[in-house]
Amino acid sequence: MLIGYSKGAPDVLEALVAYPEIRSRLAAVVSAAGAVGGSPLADDAELYQVDLLRHVPGATCTSGDGGVVQSLRPATRKAWLAQNPLPPGLRYYSVVTFPQPEHISSILTSSYDKLSRVDPRNDSQLIFYDQLIPGSTLLAYVNADHWALAVPIARTHPTIGALFVRRMRIAARH
Repeated sequence: MLIGYSKGAPDVLEALVAYPEIRSRLAAVVSAAGAVGGSPLADDAELYQVDLLRHVPGATCTSGDGGVVQSLRPATRKAWLAQNPLPPGLRYYSVVTFPQPEHISSILTSSYDKLSRVDPRNDSQLIFYDQLIPGSTLLAYVNADHWALAVPIARTHPTIGALFVRRMRIAARH
């Protein structure tokens, strides 16, 4: 099973298409708050802004090839999805972060507000429908902002967590 969080979800999907030899060893692919359809925030973002994320406690990412912003633009993601049908024979699942506004961590409220101009149903980084793998089974809506799902800031840095991070709640889909 491959699980892709945030930018990892489109990276996993691209790997499935580019490396067909891995498919036989997989049963399922899961998007966890995945940027499958991109984010409107990327339309206005610059690489230096993304590079700031390297300073988030526990981050180990580098700048890479500099194409991350372009790859997260909705037009880029939607064009890629249109040109690259997902391989059949695998199960696809999506976990969507879709918090109530009071569950947005204070450090992410400005990006939540900016995305709310497009759609208020967002997790501060992605609109809920852009987190879905096309044709996937929806596993859950999580009442948490984008970082609260997978970035353990509150657990690993309690002081920062107490100031800026909200707790998440899971609402399983029946």
